[in-house]
Amino acid sequence: MHPGRLGRGYVQVYTGDGKGKTTASLGLAVRAAGHGLKVLIVQFMKGWIDYGELEGVRMLSPYVEILQSGRDTFVDRKNPDPEDVRLARQGWNLAADAIRERRADIVVLDEINCAMDFGLLSVKEVLEAVKGKPDGMELVLTGRGAPREIIEAADLVTEMREIKHYYGEGVEARLGIER
Repeated sequence: MHPGRLGRGYVQVYTGDGKGKTTASLGLAVRAAGHGLKVLIVQFMKGWIDYGELEGVRMLSPYVEILQSGRDTFVDRKNPDPEDVRLARQGWNLAADAIRERRADIVVLDEINCAMDFGLLSVKEVLEAVKGKPDGMELVLTGRGAPREIIEAADLVTEMREIKHYYGEGVEARLGIER
């Protein structure tokens, strides 16, 4: 890691109901890798091997590492399966250790806002890590439903707002575009 290359480092949040939150964080990872920065991406609520970013990130090794912490099924918001809670907790433990131990210049917590919104992770616990982020590290939290407390603690918040989407016309997720 290159201490101080990012100055103090900031907390970024990408939220909203529009497409592009994960894609924006991956673009940031590509840019950072181009400058020799180490990026760790922990994906919450994702465990499907067919996401194109998994293979793409392998091409950016050793600068970018991606870890999935979820199953290849949708989480029931009203009644999450204990396995979904366990996997979210496992991902959180990995992410919290990486933040505390400064294992990367940039840590992306992909879909962590959803994991908090669905009750898989506690807002208080994530907020403590956000507020205790080491200097020189950039922290990025993505996903719909970012809690108010996280938004208030962040330095940059971008809301992706859906204006029009072809899903409404019945278009399925496409390889290389949505997955």
